[in-house]
Amino acid sequence: MPTLRILTNVEVPAEDRADLFARASGTVAELLGKPESYVMVILEDGRDLFFAGTSDPAAYVEFKSIGLPELKTAHYSRALCDLLAETLEIPAERVYIEFAAPPRHLFGWNGGTF
Repeated sequence: MPTLRILTNVEVPAEDRADLFARASGTVAELLGKPESYVMVILEDGRDLFFAGTSDPAAYVEFKSIGLPELKTAHYSRALCDLLAETLEIPAERVYIEFAAPPRHLFGWNGGTF
């Protein structure tokens, strides 16, 4: 159930979307050591977003996974910021990331819960 939600004020051109999704999905799978078939990526681009007094490129990211190891969140933050810098040209200092590890019984899938 790893889920990566990217909310950004950057407009992602149609021709770049597939590459962004593929890179984001692969990055999450690699970071967590889980099959990519479990990973969901949500992109909300072109949003109204004002951060640190400007509307320069910025992003708010949610990274959720059951069993997300707290001791690795700094490593995950670096990897996700690198991804956003490379794909959307958003500097790391313009990114907030919320990490969450929901309990299995509070995350549903396939008519049940994990």
